[in-house]
Amino acid sequence: MKFSSSSFDNQVVVVTGGTRGLGRAISEAFLARGARVHATYRSNDREADAFKDANASAGDRLMLHGFDVADYDEVESFWKRLDECVPDGVQVLVNNAGLRRDGVLAMMAPEDWNQVLATNLGGCYHMSKFAVLNMVRQRYGRILMITSPAGSFGFQGQGNYCASKAGQVGLMRALAKEVARRKITVNCISPGFIDTDLIADLPEALRAEYTASVPMRRFGQPSDVAYAALCLAAPEASYITGTTLEVTGGL
Repeated sequence: MKFSSSSFDNQVVVVTGGTRGLGRAISEAFLARGARVHATYRSNDREADAFKDANASAGDRLMLHGFDVADYDEVESFWKRLDECVPDGVQVLVNNAGLRRDGVLAMMAPEDWNQVLATNLGGCYHMSKFAVLNMVRQRYGRILMITSPAGSFGFQGQGNYCASKAGQVGLMRALAKEVARRKITVNCISPGFIDTDLIADLPEALRAEYTASVPMRRFGQPSDVAYAALCLAAPEASYITGTTLEVTGGL
């Protein structure tokens, strides 16, 4: 599918964790196609400002919002403000915000378990709930969740992360059935090993092992995931819902 610079004109897109890594690539892809993007982040003001400066040409089509998707009250406040400034509604939500707190389960601190589940899975619930309430009024919407093959394969030392990613897929499938008649689609994108900050701390030996496991013998780029988001968010993708698109290099 080819996207022009006006493919998403007049559409409002919300991208959580939208100022860094995959989120940044997704935000920039929608900006390049004419969308008005509301990119959220939790606390890294410096990265957010750098992202804003790098996309100054987008002008008032790029808005930044600092809050924690794991906090229900903060999410509700965000959507209330959004309802006031975007009376025609939001067309696309990309649930991208996520984090890792690795450790073997027997030694994992409860706060590491809880924080990963609260952000990766709870954040999807919070944001998607209010997105649905926004989208049903216009009887149109695209909700995406950035999951991971970890939810299916399981990786040592990532029990919390794997559980959160498997949960996203279950949430997506249930929600897709609930809102299908309102012409809202809900899908997951499952990136494999993508060169971002999220895996920058991998030991070199483990990185080499993971690379060897990918049939294409390389890690993907954020732009590969951004393209998948454009495809599933397009108006033409009206009959694609309740599914997971893998962007894994054949993993």
